[in-house]
Amino acid sequence: MPPSRLPTKSDFPQNLILDIIPPPSGSPINVLILLHGLGDTQISFSTLGKNLNLPETACISIRGLNPIPPIFTGSDTPAFHWGDDVLIDENKGEIDPDAGFKMVESVLSGIVLKTLRETCAFESRNILFLGFGQGGMAALHVASLGKEEFGGVISIGGRLPASSSSTSGSSKCKTPIVLCGGSRSSQVTRSAVDAVKARFTDVEYVKWEKPDDSMPRNREEMLPLMKFLARRLRSRAGVPGGAVEV
Repeated sequence: MPPSRLPTKSDFPQNLILDIIPPPSGSPINVLILLHGLGDTQISFSTLGKNLNLPETACISIRGLNPIPPIFTGSDTPAFHWGDDVLIDENKGEIDPDAGFKMVESVLSGIVLKTLRETCAFESRNILFLGFGQGGMAALHVASLGKEEFGGVISIGGRLPASSSSTSGSSKCKTPIVLCGGSRSSQVTRSAVDAVKARFTDVEYVKWEKPDDSMPRNREEMLPLMKFLARRLRSRAGVPGGAVEV
């Protein structure tokens, strides 16, 4: 297999909006796919990719596949989601993040991953995901398909979609998972953690002291994520993670 190369926007369909953040130096051997949360765009996670500054790793921040109509957000600010539809949870009066992920399955597995593997020569083992909220659900769904082992998935405040737990038969998926949630998380509940553990062989649950599922705000909250990346990212020197700082 030829050496992997940095993807370019021209490698992907024009209607797929994404930002590509190259590694600090040299060509990448890893790719970290960044999936933002419900109602956001790729811009915030593009900034995250730059701040992570991961050695030998390209970050790809993808915009949600479907826009959320302003009637649901009460604002003209662009907002996107990963579900097949916009569903309202009548009990909570808010958008339900578990709205089907068939389109995610088609676009991420059928286009993005195929391009990274066949066009840019990345091994599946060298492709990782980091998603927030519904973006984390999308990442878990793709990994749950069980067709190959990815480098790993970090899901922050995102549970396994209901439709994903029975996917691909009874065998567990080998992709390692880090599932993060606040102490009073409405999404990463005990039953949600159990569902992920029932689908994947290697699951680490990080329960933060803060009550909510917001993105990490300090070094203590970020440390488990960086340790996982340091362990799973590959390096040309043969050392996992290269010079990832933890």
